Amino acid sequence: MVRGKTQMKRIENAASRQVTFSKRRNGLLKKAFELSVLCDAEVALIIFSPRGKLYEFSSSSMSKTIERYEKREKDNIGINNKLAAVDQNTQNVKEDAQSMAKKIELLEISKQKLLGKGLEPCSLNELNQLETNLEQSLSRIRERKNLLFRQQIEKLKQECGMNPSPWSTSTEEETMEVETELFIGPPERRRIQNP
Repeated sequence: MVRGKTQMKRIENAASRQVTFSKRRNGLLKKAFELSVLCDAEVALIIFSPRGKLYEFSSSSMSKTIERYEKREKDNIGINNKLAAVDQNTQNVKEDAQSMAKKIELLEISKQKLLGKGLEPCSLNELNQLETNLEQSLSRIRERKNLLFRQQIEKLKQECGMNPSPWSTSTEEETMEVETELFIGPPERRRIQNP
């Protein structure tokens, strides 16, 4: 006689349910015993019947096996927490890398604009701002260059035994403004004034 496949759902008949529980419990306890003997495994099995009766099997001490299980679970929770922290840290590093990549890209675009490349998408306001920034930078560069020239001239005069001029300075803070006719931009925007 061939057995049919048992459907996995609750058995409605109470007597049939009790018989099935008893048979399957005994089979499960037998399998746990066989596993512990054949494979030298530490096995602990706890079963509560529908009426609350306890059935248990342990290949060694039940309390030692439960303590071992609880310790292992605590270790697993600690490992999982560490892995979660590592994952969070990795996510933060990825976000920082993406942010830095965006900043580098913006700096590269700004550099290209300062070199006069990639100006086609710029609006008039952006071009005016870029022109102002370049003029300010050029002014600071000229101030620094003039200061270095003056310092070098004074040094050469001292080496040659000449008297330093009254307009000379050795500090960076005192600078002399020099007006030049050099202008960056379209020529029609600026007219030269005659004195």
